[in-house]
Amino acid sequence: MLDSNAEWTWTSAPAVPLSVNAWPLGPALKTGSNVRAQLTPIEQKSWDAALTYYSSDYAHKDMQVNIDLILLKNQLGDFEDCDELTGKKKRACDAGLPGGIGPLLESVAAIYRGYWWADHDRANRRWVARVAPLVREQGVGLSERLADVYQTKWPGTKIRVEVVAAANQSGAYTTLDPLRVTIASTDTRNQGSAALEVLFHEASHGIAEPVEAAISRECKQRNKAIPRDLWHALIVYTTAEVLRPVVQDAGTESAEGDLPSAPKVKPDSVPYVLQETLSQRGWEQYHLMLVLYWQPYLEGKVSFENAIAHLVSAL
Repeated sequence: MLDSNAEWTWTSAPAVPLSVNAWPLGPALKTGSNVRAQLTPIEQKSWDAALTYYSSDYAHKDMQVNIDLILLKNQLGDFEDCDELTGKKKRACDAGLPGGIGPLLESVAAIYRGYWWADHDRANRRWVARVAPLVREQGVGLSERLADVYQTKWPGTKIRVEVVAAANQSGAYTTLDPLRVTIASTDTRNQGSAALEVLFHEASHGIAEPVEAAISRECKQRNKAIPRDLWHALIVYTTAEVLRPVVQDAGTESAEGDLPSAPKVKPDSVPYVLQETLSQRGWEQYHLMLVLYWQPYLEGKVSFENAIAHLVSAL
């Protein structure tokens, strides 16, 4: 990291079952009738066994907080250059995965590569190709502004962004220590002007601790229950507001291709991603509070401490 600016490293990553970056019964887990018809009986047996294992052991766990899933995801990412996970052909490619996960994933890897990976990889690389120029052009200013808002600094290492066909119910998520962002390239919510927002919103999870701590501290001082999601809604709101001028000036629209794009942001409206995210997550009640008490801080009219105090007092 240089001068508190976020630096990024991109990777096009496989979806489940080669890794765990997909939600239960999501697009990467479903087998369309046309694909199922092409699978041989042996392939179908292996594929069904992997889905059964995933459904029984992992589908019910939260991949953002479950330590087993986080460690597994990170371990798979670290071995992205290997075509195996058990080290049978190359000792350096023994990922040391627990239980029988390594052999199970290897048993379906060829199936996934044969039927899905080519399309998924193209979609992933297309998404990166659309977003990377915006990051190169605007990333320094945006990262500096966000770090300034949260009164902190970005991590000293590059932020790994794993672009996959499917992520979770929200279309993207972040895990910490190390900070790694996972974004679904085919999710309609991550296209067009929303692509840059989701990237910086997710990455901001790695620098939002001062906000979460300040909210908790203020709630304790006022003897109020600590709201579980206020800090997260604040991040969504802040990212959208910080990116609003960039999106409007650029007139961001999706590039040509077969991926749908989000509606253009109108100068006098709540950004699409902000409106959709707050609504989908049941955070509509926080929007007016953020407009009244956090927006003045973003405009430099009140201090960070006063903004947090006013937010908490309005709960």
